[in-house]
Amino acid sequence: MSRNLAEQPVITEADYLATETVATEKHEYLNGFVYPLHWNPITNMAGATDAHVKVTGNVHYALKTHLRGSGCSLYMSDMRLKIDANDKAYFYPDVMVTCNPNDREHNTTKYAPILVIEVLSESTKDYDKGGKFDAYRQLTSLREYVLIDPTQYLVQVFRLNENHRWELFSFAGENSNVELTCVGLCCPITDFYEDVDFK
Repeated sequence: MSRNLAEQPVITEADYLATETVATEKHEYLNGFVYPLHWNPITNMAGATDAHVKVTGNVHYALKTHLRGSGCSLYMSDMRLKIDANDKAYFYPDVMVTCNPNDREHNTTKYAPILVIEVLSESTKDYDKGGKFDAYRQLTSLREYVLIDPTQYLVQVFRLNENHRWELFSFAGENSNVELTCVGLCCPITDFYEDVDFK
């Protein structure tokens, strides 16, 4: 599948799902266009770094330990998320949590996460902060959207407040504690960066 947006045909949601079922690599879907996972349609670049993979694993571990017995389900980037609002979109978030019992009935796709986490990369950071967040905000279930910079101690949490406005909370520096209020987690930021070499 071409990575050049100008060369791509607009495809239907049904065609995307049919192709994704047999694809050897995962793709995301937005507004009729298909993008390889971890690829930025703006910069035309792809790939995940060692730090990206380690941070994702660390975050998953911290949440798995915290959520054990809670009834909520935790997923890494192999699970697809559908956004069924103004724009049809399918993403594979780095980490997401859903506590909706209906999501348990869907084996390959989830619909109602309360928490979505993306670990930034040079190729996708602008997209994760902009277009992808625009899409995620259409999820009525979502309470927190988290961006983690794997090159420094920096976690940005966009939290939906009681007035239905998104507020930004930044946790920076090695001595910070990260708070994810929608799942009741507060932990040292270093838990997310274990074994990550910033050099």
